[in-house]
Amino acid sequence: MTAQQFDRSREDTSNIVHLEHVNVTVPDQRLATLFYISGLGLTRDPYLMASVDNMWVNVGRSQFHLPTGRPQVLRGRTGLVIPDRAWLLKRLDLVRDGLKESRFEVIEQAACIDAVCPWGNRLRIHEPDQRFGRVALGMAYLAFDVPAGTAAGISRFYRDIFAAPARVTAEGGRPCAEVVVGRDQRLLFVEADGALPAYDGHHIQVYLADFSGAYRRLRERGLVSQESSQWQYRFLDITDLDTGKVLFTIEHEVRSMTHPLYGRPLVNRNPYQTNNAFAAGYESRSWELPYPG
Repeated sequence: MTAQQFDRSREDTSNIVHLEHVNVTVPDQRLATLFYISGLGLTRDPYLMASVDNMWVNVGRSQFHLPTGRPQVLRGRTGLVIPDRAWLLKRLDLVRDGLKESRFEVIEQAACIDAVCPWGNRLRIHEPDQRFGRVALGMAYLAFDVPAGTAAGISRFYRDIFAAPARVTAEGGRPCAEVVVGRDQRLLFVEADGALPAYDGHHIQVYLADFSGAYRRLRERGLVSQESSQWQYRFLDITDLDTGKVLFTIEHEVRSMTHPLYGRPLVNRNPYQTNNAFAAGYESRSWELPYPG
C-alpha cells in the first residue's frame, strides 16, 4: 500500500499552547455589559465571577476579564473573530445611546470593524476567514504597539525564553514580531512611532507546555515578578537577551497545562435568540467552523 503524503508540520503548535484571557479593569460593570455582552454579542461566564465587582466574558475558547477598578487600556488592539457582520453592526448600533457619554466608537472598514470600548480599548473584529483557521468565534490575536527598533529583540525573547515560533514580519508596513500561540492564535508586537502611553497594569494570560523550562530561563534573568502558585507565575518585562534592556512591558500570567482551569469548557450563547423569537436547542453556538474535509 502506498502511504498517503501529509504535511505533518502543519499540525505543529507552539510551546505557548493557548492565549486564554486579557485582563483590563473597568470602572462601570453596567457599561461593560452594554459593550461586551449586548453590543458584541459575547457571553458572561455563568459559573465564575458572577457578582457585581468582576465579569469574565467568553469569546470562543478565550475570555476578557473585567474586574472593577480605574480604567486600563491595552497598548494596542485585540483581534476578534465574530460571525455575521450585519448583525454585529445592528447590535453595536442598539447600544450607541447607552454609551454616548463614553469613548465608544464603531468604524466600519471593508475587511473588518474597528470598535472602541467605553474606556478606549480598541478591538478589530473580523468575520471567520481561512487566515484564522477554523475559528468561528474567538480571540485570534493581540497586536501591541511597541517602540521602534524592538521587533527583532522581542521575537528572539519568545523564541529563546518560551521556545515559541517567532519571526519578524510586517504589519501595516511596520516591523512586527509575530509569535505563534497554540492553535490559530498570535501575539503581534508592531513597532510604532513616537512615545507610547505609560503601562497601566493590564495583563494577558497564557498556558505553557514546558512550564518549568520557561520559568527557569526567566528566573535566571531575574524576570519572574510573582510566584503565584504551584501552577502559575508572572513576569512583566520583555528584554533584550544580550543587554537586559527592557523592550516592552506587559504582564504575563503564565499557567501550566495542569492548572485547574486549563481546558475548562466555556459557554458561548447564541445572541440571535430572543424571548419573542426563541427556538429550543439553539441556545448556544460553537466556536469552531465545520471540518472542511
